[in-house]
Order: sequence, then C-alpha cells, then structure tokens
Amino acid sequence: MFDEALAPRSHPLMQDPAFAAALRLCGQAPVQLSGGLTVLQRRVAGVPLAMLPRAIPPPDLARQLKEVGLHRRPLILSPERPCPLPFALRLSGSRVRAVLTLDEDAAALRARLHPKWRNQLGAAEGRSVRVIRTRLPADPDSPVLATETAQSRARGYANWPVALTAAFAAVAPRQTHLFQAIANGDVVAHMLFLTHGSGATYHIGHITPRGKAVCAHNLILWEAARHLARLGCCHLDLGILDDSTPDLNRFKLRTGARQQKTGGTHLIWRLLAAL
Repeated sequence: MFDEALAPRSHPLMQDPAFAAALRLCGQAPVQLSGGLTVLQRRVAGVPLAMLPRAIPPPDLARQLKEVGLHRRPLILSPERPCPLPFALRLSGSRVRAVLTLDEDAAALRARLHPKWRNQLGAAEGRSVRVIRTRLPADPDSPVLATETAQSRARGYANWPVALTAAFAAVAPRQTHLFQAIANGDVVAHMLFLTHGSGATYHIGHITPRGKAVCAHNLILWEAARHLARLGCCHLDLGILDDSTPDLNRFKLRTGARQQKTGGTHLIWRLLAAL
C-alpha cells in the first residue's frame, strides 16, 4: 500500500506512487526514472510516445530516459507550472488551476471565503444537512463511479476512466476521501478527493437539484478542506478554470483559492534522439 501516512512534501497527483500502481493494475506500464519521476507510455496513431505528466523536467532528463530505453521516443511534457523548455515545440498553452491553501485554523480558513460563499455555507449549516466521510469502493460500477460515467457522457467532458479511479481506490484506499451530503435520508451531493504527498486534489463530484437548493457542495467542500488540513495537507487543487463553466469557476475562486498557471503541453523529440 502507498497510503500509510502523508509524505512530508507535496508532489502532483500523477507523480504519486499510487497513480503508477493504479495504472499497472489497469494493465498499463508506467516507467519510473532513476530520479523518481514517473513516465507514461502511449501510442498515438500507432506512434509510441513517452509522457512526463505534471512534472518539471530535471536537467539530466535525457540521461534518465536513456537509462530506461526511452530516449529516442517523442516525449510529451506537461509541467506543473511554467518553466524553461529549450528546443521544445509547444502543443498547447498554459491553463489556470484554482488552488486553495489549507489551514488547520478553521477561523482563518473561513475568513478567506468570499462573503457570498460564506453566506451559502452558513445557510447549509443551518439546514438539516449532514456530511459523512468514507472511502471510495474499488468498483467501477459503484454508484459514485456509475454517476460519474453518466454525467461525463451527458456533459461531454473527459476525466480519468472510472476503472482507473477504482484502481486508485484499490491500491491506496486511505488516499481516497469521499464526502457525501445527506438530506432527509437521501444522498444529495458528493465530492471525491485524492491525496498525494502533502497535497490533495478534487477529483469528481455530483449534486442533485435538492443538493443545490441546500448549498450541499459548499458544506462538503468546507468539511473536506478542514479534514484534509487536519491530515496535514497544505493545499487543495480544485482543478482547471474553464471559460465554458463560469459558475463553477466562481464557486472555486470564492473559496479563497488562488489562480496558478500550468506549464502547457510541449513536444521534444530530435534533441533527445541525438543524445
């Protein structure tokens, strides 16, 4: 297992040992470099690619790739934040993530909330809504993951395959944190968070019309932030801010989250092949 205790430092979710183990459980073959980073292997139009997800490439990346026989493959880089990438071809530009700094002091955390967000939280706390915390079942057909499958198809967005999320829950159950809001005996909303090192990431969620009426996601996110802070998490990644979802963007930023640029997506091939 990979989840006995939080690591002392933060690292991206896709560079967590549990993510690599989940990929292996799904039949994939990620490769760990000598410096500790994980490289994924994919085929696009029949062409084998190497991918270094959510990581700043080290200065000796070419040498580390050569050690594992991947130095001649096209390499896709998607660093966690902007960084120099000489000779790389940019495939897509930076995006912006909402990242919430966590604080064990509940008063300090609450003070950073936007007044309207705080009012919605207060309204949820004043209603007969309770939040329970549990682990995600390691089953792609579980109600939470079945709901995610239906929702992603209906809204046309891409996320992890539910089999991969289930595999993550199987290899690292203590790194999956499922929060559900209960109103009048029914689950009206849920949010799933994954922890990695001293960080955490919002992964999937769903809310019913009744859940929206009682501001259930405000209450869930508040309870989750407090719980993750008590675990020792320093920040919570709330995901990409997308121009097509202004209401969701506003919900994220009103938690007091800061905007953080990613490093975009880049391709390197000939430079590494010549080394």
